[in-house]
Amino acid sequence: MTIQWFPGHMAKARREVTEQLKLVDIVFELIDARLPLSSRNPMIDEVIQQKPRLVILNKMDLADDKETERWIKHFETEGIRAVAINSFEGKGMQTVTKAAKEILAPKIERMKKRGIRPGAIRAMIVGIPNVGKSTLINRLARKNIAKTGNKPGVTKAQQWIKFEKELELLDTPGILWPKFEDQSVGYKLALTGAIKDTVVNMENLAVYGLRFLEERYPDRLEKRYGIQTVGDDIQKVFNTIGETRKTYTQGGEIDYDKVAELIIQDIRSELLGKLTFDFISDNKEKKVDEVTE
Repeated sequence: MTIQWFPGHMAKARREVTEQLKLVDIVFELIDARLPLSSRNPMIDEVIQQKPRLVILNKMDLADDKETERWIKHFETEGIRAVAINSFEGKGMQTVTKAAKEILAPKIERMKKRGIRPGAIRAMIVGIPNVGKSTLINRLARKNIAKTGNKPGVTKAQQWIKFEKELELLDTPGILWPKFEDQSVGYKLALTGAIKDTVVNMENLAVYGLRFLEERYPDRLEKRYGIQTVGDDIQKVFNTIGETRKTYTQGGEIDYDKVAELIIQDIRSELLGKLTFDFISDNKEKKVDEVTE
């Protein structure tokens, strides 16, 4: 299955981000803590260039805590400041403004020496769809300013939002890239809801999710579905889950579409526990393979 999704408004958003960069002091790159690598748009580095940046791992409540800690340390070794938050519940929000001030401290000090009184920090928030940009904005503002929704493509235009005297934030629409060089990235994004379900084969996606659980979290697979291995007989696996969860058609047969949706929703809703889909070890192995090719 090939997954691609690049609506026209995203191409426009990329151009607008480039144009607005000169107006901001720092870029907040918001990513999904479950996908610290896959939810980073590779075009972002090219777009923001040398602009100061803070990477924010959102939805930390859904991600494997140990892996989140490893990724934060990894970003720091790359020279990038990173913090983890849960914008939906407001956890870790104070770290965002604090980290931004620390990153911009040298610039602020230079301004003071020149007799310039620093104003509010102007930040641009960028990220792929459904990583929680609008939720973060509303949480920082302590009121519902930005539109939110648990689906990609909610924010369609840029908007400046002011928070007291410390911060002014420019929201931007989520930007996916035109082509996924690694199809596993597409699967991971779709599995966590960054890509609309309407453009995805849900049964294939569910199978990918089951195989991922078998490889990385086999205990969760067995506890939730009573399955130790997925194997090649996918129909048998779907039958087992369908019978356990009683997902039948009106004719009394297993409803495979409902089984697929059930598996995907289980993964997205934390019923299978905290899951991280990108592992530091995988990233290191990939870099070694690239060097040896």
